[in-house]
Amino acid sequence: MTSLRTRERLIQRLMDQGVSDYKVLDVIRSTPRHLFLDEALSHRAYEDSSLPIGYGQTLSQPYVVARMTEVLLAAAGGKLSRVLEVGTGSGYQTAVLAQLVDQVFSVERIKPLQDKARQRLRELGLRNVQLTHADGGFGWPSMGPFDGILSAAAPQFVPDELKQQLAPGGVLVIPVGGQQQYLHLVIRDGDSDRFITQELEPVKFVPLLSGTTR
Repeated sequence: MTSLRTRERLIQRLMDQGVSDYKVLDVIRSTPRHLFLDEALSHRAYEDSSLPIGYGQTLSQPYVVARMTEVLLAAAGGKLSRVLEVGTGSGYQTAVLAQLVDQVFSVERIKPLQDKARQRLRELGLRNVQLTHADGGFGWPSMGPFDGILSAAAPQFVPDELKQQLAPGGVLVIPVGGQQQYLHLVIRDGDSDRFITQELEPVKFVPLLSGTTR
């Protein structure tokens, strides 16, 4: 279930689909994805598929996690210091980011999911993550600006609040849409209010909902 051979098969699938950043692939390989699932589903942890984590949320497909992370790093052109994650969920994407950037600030609207993610991240010894229970569509203004923002939920339109929390030259990777969703890359043009947007590929995410749940 969690053998090196099983993980290597997953890495090969990701490479076959075009993921080429070896730092990202190494982190995916070494991060125990089975720990981010309930025990009943842990045997499916290294499939390249999204899996339910309760509360109508999912653990993203490994390809999508790898692809979004790769795009974020490449578009930033190097080292990322402060990254905002919208939608902590199980904490898996958070854990991947935490091993590749200096600091991760992650927002989750569903308190029980956040509590589980906090415990998992603590068990993995990832100390460069700060979590907050809040409406992710508003980002985390008091901790900004951010060099990078990654959203694990899809709004109908890119929230202006998130764009305004990008540092000069900052990068936002976010799924956008309803029935049809596309991954978008948004780059802040210097310190101006001009944003360069690129549509990358079709994806399927849970919707970005407003409000919080305890």
